[in-house]
Amino acid sequence: MRAPSEYAAKAARFAAMAALATGLYAMPALAKDRPTATPEEVGLSPSQLENLDAKMRDYVDSGKTGGIVTMIARHGKIAHVDVYGWADRQTQQPMERDTVVRMFSMTKPVASVALLMLYEEGKFQLTDPLENYIPEFADVMVFAGRDENGEAILEKPKRKITIQDVFRHTAGFSYGDFGDDQINQTWEETGLRLKSQEEFAKGMASFPLIYQPGEKWVYSFAHDMQAYLVEYFSGMSFAEFCRTRIFEPLDMPSTFFGQPVERPDNYATLYRKEDNGEVSTVPWDDQPRYGSTILGGSGMSSTARDYLQFAQMLLNRGELDGTRLLEPRTVEFMATNHLPQGVQAGDFVGRGYGLGVEVVTDPAQYGFPLSKGQFGWSGAGATHFYVDPKEDVVAVLVTQLRGGVELIYDFSTLTHLAVQD
Repeated sequence: MRAPSEYAAKAARFAAMAALATGLYAMPALAKDRPTATPEEVGLSPSQLENLDAKMRDYVDSGKTGGIVTMIARHGKIAHVDVYGWADRQTQQPMERDTVVRMFSMTKPVASVALLMLYEEGKFQLTDPLENYIPEFADVMVFAGRDENGEAILEKPKRKITIQDVFRHTAGFSYGDFGDDQINQTWEETGLRLKSQEEFAKGMASFPLIYQPGEKWVYSFAHDMQAYLVEYFSGMSFAEFCRTRIFEPLDMPSTFFGQPVERPDNYATLYRKEDNGEVSTVPWDDQPRYGSTILGGSGMSSTARDYLQFAQMLLNRGELDGTRLLEPRTVEFMATNHLPQGVQAGDFVGRGYGLGVEVVTDPAQYGFPLSKGQFGWSGAGATHFYVDPKEDVVAVLVTQLRGGVELIYDFSTLTHLAVQD
């Protein structure tokens, strides 16, 4: 096992820890961990998994990220785990199987599951106008540019925003970038990002939409809006709902919202890829929303092992180890492309967007050897997960690298190529 060259002094220590960890892969590392199997027993290629490990470790050895955990399960059994690198490069704290990371946007599928659980209780319909539950949106307008005097041109929405729009990023929201400097500045001055779920959701209605509802897919604060809807329909805080209705039932003990005031050893440091290709450390206190605000779109911390529990539940069509969170038909509905005809999810063709997850509609057009119908999502720290019902596979990637999309592409491609039957 190669250690990062700049940390050669601790190579022996790290190699010993890695050897111990490798031994644990043949048996559950935690009392309630998933069953395990060898790659061959579940139809995965050992040599291709070695290619995956080599590629992931190269990111660490070349200084492009701190540490990486990859975890793959097939037919309900964990068949591959690799842990490599450092939770913190400066202190040389090793990355471990239970290292906690910021999941960033991998919070979104969790928020979607929470809201779908309330959907199953009959609290709302997807076609319901958002204003039914947040009346402030009854008078929302759509930004259509500025006139010759620099005044904002506002239009009435052609139709109401629906809860389905909130699930699929077609509501007209943005991520605080309205494409208009004056509105952006006003947005920042409100400090909405750091306020309560209710203040955030209602405050969003005071800003114009950036496009007509249903006419575009724009990645946005929509899932933060979901968090408020969970509170509205359940009468519980979003964090408490997730803890009692999702994390505890799925045995996800290391999953929570926010981050400690100071970095503990089991919580990874965040790194950032700069424009010149260099990687720098993001200061611990440079993520204030993680410390003070519960967000439905980006506020969750977790581990590879815990998130695999969540992903396996989705692969099992809503159930895990005798605990059912969603009905099978709901999960199938969630993992169906919900985008209107002619609307594309970002720059990629061959993919759509369901109820809080990316959905692969045409692997060849997408440009990756994926399975049609697989679904999942990524986080800004280069975390990633996917659920592949066709091949009965779930896979989770954990690291902490802002700007690490290439790492996600390599992980996704190489894991899929390991499936042999």
